[in-house]
Amino acid sequence: MFIRAAILIWLAAACGAGLAQADDFQGATHLTPFDEDTIAYSKATAAGAVAKLQERMDRGEVSLKSEERFGYLPSILKLLGVPKSSQMLVFSKTSFQRERIDPKHPRGVYFGDAVYVGFVPGSPLLELSEIDSKLGAVFYTFDQSAPKPRFTRNDQCLECHASAKTMGVPGHLVRSFATDEVGVVDLNSGTSLVTHRTPLADRWGGWYVSGTHGAMTHRGNLIGKTAFVKQERQPNHLGNQTKHDGFFDPAPYPLPSSDLVALMVMEHQIHMHNFITRLQFEGTIALQQYGHVRYLKNITEGFVRYLFFTEEAELKSPVRGVSEFTGDFAAMGPRDKRGRSLRDFDLQTRIFKYPCSYLIYSPAFNELPKPVKEKIYARAFEVLSGKDASPDYKTLTPEIRRAVLEILADTKPDLPKEWREAARRK
Repeated sequence: MFIRAAILIWLAAACGAGLAQADDFQGATHLTPFDEDTIAYSKATAAGAVAKLQERMDRGEVSLKSEERFGYLPSILKLLGVPKSSQMLVFSKTSFQRERIDPKHPRGVYFGDAVYVGFVPGSPLLELSEIDSKLGAVFYTFDQSAPKPRFTRNDQCLECHASAKTMGVPGHLVRSFATDEVGVVDLNSGTSLVTHRTPLADRWGGWYVSGTHGAMTHRGNLIGKTAFVKQERQPNHLGNQTKHDGFFDPAPYPLPSSDLVALMVMEHQIHMHNFITRLQFEGTIALQQYGHVRYLKNITEGFVRYLFFTEEAELKSPVRGVSEFTGDFAAMGPRDKRGRSLRDFDLQTRIFKYPCSYLIYSPAFNELPKPVKEKIYARAFEVLSGKDASPDYKTLTPEIRRAVLEILADTKPDLPKEWREAARRK
């Protein structure tokens, strides 16, 4: 009944797409019919990074090692290519392991381009998710207490991870709420969906934040009503924290920090992944039903705007993390012939020096239905070539457009030839 209702809602939305605004697709509210035959989420075999690692383990090609302090976490992070410098610490009770989490015992979260790992010290369970190019987010648990631990798919996570806040697809979300002294969330106190568009002043309720951000305020490191009341009288009384001595014991964690820059990147990445999944599902369904993707004009426009960070919250002060994440992330490339990369940070007035999402290189983007990707490339080229000079893209100066065009023409082989021709013209 649930999925049949979702189909009717999706069809109504698709037929009315011509009346919608692009902003509607920055956070779609209707569920896609992802468990029907076209997508068949629960029946399909996942093929993301976690699934592939389990296959390698089953074939005996790799094995995991357990350490006394951190269990299997370091081994898993290494094999999945997830830098430990991406560590972020959340103390709100927002995991299914909420009984183990509080401000003295935060949950560690780590991420790479297509995988997320949750770690609660003292718990036998690790939480993992991957971005599958066809299915979106796929969730797993890893029971470290088992004689032969393995990654076990857990679709029950969709109770929270498939909703309007994930764009109606299996995905992820970042939220910012005030908590009491033990980490219980006040759902009426904050922002239920955080992306790169969210002002910093509204971010990170329930999270520890390590790094400097000048006079800008945020809601991180604030525990209980007293801390929030004091924040109103004395902004940043717990801001610009480079150490968290006195907040919690850092010994059970690989790092003593919750990196500010890692948080900002993750917030962009999560919504971008959800957007790509939405395009994958809607494109696949549209092609099956209509044989074309013309009804996807508005979602494509919304995607291109998010791709180019057109509504990114401006940084009023420079920001800086405390771990090695900034360098680790930037080093992952690719780079053009002049050494430029979409992973290069700005961190003075915006996140990235060249505001185009690095996830344009991701397998999930590359495996979008061909007609969908062609529409995206066509719109992106109109923007970067200067043909589209509308106010929607006013944050992209001619110099930035030219730089992004040149970087992509030099590093993305599947682009139409007109991109390279334009990049060669002076």
